[in-house]
Amino acid sequence: MSILVTGGAGYIGSHTCLALLRGGYDVIIVDNLSNSNPESVARVEELAGRKTVFYRADIRDAVELERVFRENSVEAVIHFAGLKAVKESTEKPLEYYENNVGGTLSLCRAMSACGCKKMVFSSSATVYNQSNVSPLTEDMPAGETTNPYGTTKYFIERILADLCKADQDWRASLLRYFNPIGADKSGRIGEAPNGRPNNLVPFVAQVAVGKHPHVEVTGTDYPTPDGTGIRDYLHVSDLADGHIKALERLMKTPGCETFNLGTGKGSSVLEVIAAYERACGKKLPVVKKPRREGDIAVCYSDPSKAQKLLGWKAEKTLDEMCEDSWRWQSLNPEGY
Repeated sequence: MSILVTGGAGYIGSHTCLALLRGGYDVIIVDNLSNSNPESVARVEELAGRKTVFYRADIRDAVELERVFRENSVEAVIHFAGLKAVKESTEKPLEYYENNVGGTLSLCRAMSACGCKKMVFSSSATVYNQSNVSPLTEDMPAGETTNPYGTTKYFIERILADLCKADQDWRASLLRYFNPIGADKSGRIGEAPNGRPNNLVPFVAQVAVGKHPHVEVTGTDYPTPDGTGIRDYLHVSDLADGHIKALERLMKTPGCETFNLGTGKGSSVLEVIAAYERACGKKLPVVKKPRREGDIAVCYSDPSKAQKLLGWKAEKTLDEMCEDSWRWQSLNPEGY
């Protein structure tokens, strides 16, 4: 079975491509390499012992997309391609709407034209309303987002739901991620952000290899046990397996379904730093700073729907996540 993976050279995309190849799927990758590196694809192929078909192309390019579908017999799409930095999205909202929403519309048109109407979509827990109380369930209110990045994810969810409603041949699985961290146990592929990392763990990893002098902890006065924010961290390899399970269900189940992918429990910022210190074997300097606007105290998932309907459950512990992250970072201090 041939699966098209948009954004397949990226962090989550590369781990999912590896899981697909190991699962016996044929993989076609479309990636414009704006925030990724072709070396990740080479390493995925090395680890899997199998080749992919790679196109350096932008999903907004209708001509290139038509060529991809014409040259390959694609049976389903896993859609990762998109801009993903929350802060940047507040500074460049038009770029995010044009790239994320516009790109998805372009992709859906190309899929419809060739009769490939099955998509697993990379969504986000950022679509949930901030007034919701954790654990978050899929039926809780969504759409009152706090940044353009989250809004693009919500808009795309609505587009796919409407498309499935209008055309009974369309099927979509909307996967709301919580906080993916870690790396493949081989240490050959992992997260390699451009510039200064926006998320906690890749920044901690760079502090651990000496690229930054200290970890910045933004907010130490939240109503949590240690005063720092609590989030639901899951291993990127567990997340990749969730896409395989969603794909398997998608092939035999009509309509549009939404699933949380998380561990179902939260870890505080200080707990994550402590786990990383255990992984790298040294104390990391910490500087405490005020809260960031828009951050909430606690956010974690109820993943029971995914466990029940997909047969998926996150297995790896926070210590394993940090150990695998450190192995990747220490072996690849400059990324790819």
